[in-house]
Amino acid sequence: MARVGLTAERVTIAGAELADEVGFEQVSMSQVARRLGVKDASLYTHVRGLEDLRGRIALLAADEKTIRIAEASAGRAGRDALIAFADAWRTYAREHPGRYTATQTPIQIDPGLAAEARGPRRAVELTYGMLRGYGLAEPDLTDAVRLLRSTFHGFVALEAAGGFAHTRSPQKSWVRALDALHTLLEHWPPSREGDS
Repeated sequence: MARVGLTAERVTIAGAELADEVGFEQVSMSQVARRLGVKDASLYTHVRGLEDLRGRIALLAADEKTIRIAEASAGRAGRDALIAFADAWRTYAREHPGRYTATQTPIQIDPGLAAEARGPRRAVELTYGMLRGYGLAEPDLTDAVRLLRSTFHGFVALEAAGGFAHTRSPQKSWVRALDALHTLLEHWPPSREGDS
């Protein structure tokens, strides 16, 4: 019999909290059960196993991160939108390192859960919407999305790993990187003939 009050949502939140504390890759069903004060078997009434839990954590994190980005960039355009978007991304990654890792990890997610999740779809819409403000269209939009994701993720991953040991502060480099991205997006080079 499942413990009263235990739900898939509570199990997911407990897993997400644990991921932030110990790292996403270190989360186990046993640890989540201990955190909730139940036996391991009780969790399987609500999630099918570790891979299902990992998928649920990833979807929760995608929703949270997307909400932050949407709130930060609402009503902004151009440079202001880019900075608000990027700063919200970086802040989320710093505050929730385990959850953030879940959003960047390939996971087999239950198709039913994935279909209901708004976070990943909304993230794509927000990113493409912001970039359309720079006058970009396909295939440049997709290339620009990949550039932004690579830059943001690369920076926060290196920062989290202690990869910026130089005396210049990472914050100053972050600001300059965003200035450079803004300039590039305003002067996006035309596609070469034959690109697809």
